[in-house]
Amino acid sequence: MKPLDPRLLRHARTTRAFLAASAVLGTATAGLVIAQATLLADMIARTFLGSAGLGDLRAPMLLLLAVVAGRAAVAWLQEVAAHRSAAAVKSQLRGRLLEHATLLGPRWLSGERSGELATLATRGVDALDGYFARYLPQLVLAVTVPLAVGARILLGDWLSAVIIAVTVPLIPVFAILVGLATQWKMDRQWRTLSLLSAHFLDVVAGLPTLKVFGRAKAQARGIREVTGRYRKATMSTLRIAFVSAMVLELLSTLSVALVAVSIGLRLVDGGMAFETALLILILAPEAYFPLRQVGAQYHASVEGLTAAGRIFEVLETPPPEAGTDTRVPDVRRATIRVDGVTVAYPERDAPALDAFSLTLHPGETVALTGPSGSGKSTLLNVLLGFVRPDAGRVLVDWADLADLDPDAWRRHLAWVPQRPYLFAGTIAANIRLGDPDATDEAVRAAARAANVLEFADGLPRGLDTPIGERGAGLSAGQRQRVALARAFLRDAPLLLLDEPTSGLDAESEAAVIEAVRRLAADRTVVLVAHRPALAALADRIVHVAPAEVAA
Repeated sequence: MKPLDPRLLRHARTTRAFLAASAVLGTATAGLVIAQATLLADMIARTFLGSAGLGDLRAPMLLLLAVVAGRAAVAWLQEVAAHRSAAAVKSQLRGRLLEHATLLGPRWLSGERSGELATLATRGVDALDGYFARYLPQLVLAVTVPLAVGARILLGDWLSAVIIAVTVPLIPVFAILVGLATQWKMDRQWRTLSLLSAHFLDVVAGLPTLKVFGRAKAQARGIREVTGRYRKATMSTLRIAFVSAMVLELLSTLSVALVAVSIGLRLVDGGMAFETALLILILAPEAYFPLRQVGAQYHASVEGLTAAGRIFEVLETPPPEAGTDTRVPDVRRATIRVDGVTVAYPERDAPALDAFSLTLHPGETVALTGPSGSGKSTLLNVLLGFVRPDAGRVLVDWADLADLDPDAWRRHLAWVPQRPYLFAGTIAANIRLGDPDATDEAVRAAARAANVLEFADGLPRGLDTPIGERGAGLSAGQRQRVALARAFLRDAPLLLLDEPTSGLDAESEAAVIEAVRRLAADRTVVLVAHRPALAALADRIVHVAPAEVAA
C-alpha cells in the first residue's frame, strides 16, 4: 500500500477532512518552528553580543513562551484530530467491509476462512490507529516543515540551503528502500497472523472432536508452530525497523554536521553574522526531524497499511449481479418455475445442478429427495437468491428472479437450514430475527406453534433464557425448533426447509415434523427430505439426480 492510498480517500471519506486539517496544522507548526528559532537566535545574540539584561529580554521571552504554548496546542489538536479521524475511518471501513461481504454472499464467503475475516475486521482495522495517529500527521509535517524551514534558511544563507536541499531527499530515498523490505516482511507476518487466527478458531470450534480422536495435542503443537513463525516474522520486521532508524538518524546527523562545519568555517573567517549562523544551526535539525519521524512511524503503522490493503481487496471484489426490480409478484398466488437451471462450481468437475426444471404451484408442498451432493441444497440457494444460475432461469409468475431485487424477494420467504445459526442472546431474541418489530405476544405465539414452549417453559427464565453462540446450551432438536419459530414469526408465503430433522432423535423429530406440518399450511413449501416421515408431509416428491461428470 502506498503512503497515502487513493482507495482510502474513496472508501473512508473522513480521511479527506483529516488531511485538510493536518495541512492547516502542519503549516501552523512550520510557522511556529521558524518563529521559535528566530526568537531564540535573537535572544542569544543579544545576550552574548549585546550584553542585554533580563529586563531587555522580557518581551521576546514572553513571545517565546507564547510560541511554545502554541506548538503544544497545535500538537494537541493534531492528536485529537488524528484519534477522532481514526475512530471514524475504522467505523466506516468495518461497516463497508460487513456490507460488502453481505453483498458478495454465501458463495464468496464459503471460500474464505471466518477466522481470517474476523481478524481483518477487528485487529486489522484497529491497526490503522498508528497510521492515522502517528504516520499520516508526520507525513504532512514532512512536507510542510522542511519546505518552510528551507525557504527561511535560503533567505539567510544560500549555501546552507543548498546543502539541505541536496541531503534532505536522501532520507526519504533510504526510507523507501527500507520500507519495501519491511512491507514484504509485514505481508508475510500478516498472512501468518491470519493463518494463526483461522487455525485457532477451527481448533476451538472442533475441540470436542479433536479430544475424542486424540488429536488435541497435535493441534496444540500446530498452533505453537504457527505462533513461532509469527514471532520470528515479527522479530525480523523489528530488526529492520531498528536498523532503519539508526540509518536515518546517522544520515540526518551527518547532514546537520555538514551545515554546521560550513557555517563554522565562515563564522571564523567573519563571512557570516553570528545571529544568522545561530538561526541556521537551530533550524537545520528541524528540516530533517519530520522526515526521520516519518521513517520511525512507518514501522508502527505498516501492519495497519497491510491490513487496509487486504480490506480494499475485499471491497473491490465485484459482487454478483443482482436485480433491481422491487415489484415482486404475489407469492401466495404465484406459480414458481425452475426452468433448465444449471449451477457449476469451479472446484467441482460436475455441475451441482444440470438443466434442472421444477414447477411449484401456489400452496403446494414439494419434497426434494436424492443422494447427498445431488444439488438439493444448491436449488434452495438458487431460490433464496444466494446463487445465480449459470444457465436457465427461475420465473415467479413470468417475472425472472434474476431481475428482482434480492432483499425485496427475500421478504416473501422464510428459510430453515439444516444447521440453523443461533446467535448469542436470548431464545426470544433469536426468534425475533424473523420479525424485529414483533410483540412479545407474537414471539410467544410463534414459539408455541413451533413447540419451543415445551422446553422453554421449563427453563428458569423461559424465552428470556440466554444461550451461547451457535445455540450453545440447547440440543440439536431444540435449536431446530427455535429456527422453525423464527419462520412462524416471519409468516412468509414461501417456505424453504433444508433437512430440518437431520440428526434428531425420534422424539425431537416428531416435534419438529408436527411444527413443520402447522407451518406448511397455506404456504408454498420446498423441503429437502431424506427421512420418510418428513417426506410424507409433501403433496409431491421430486427426485434430484446428481449430474454426470463430462467425459
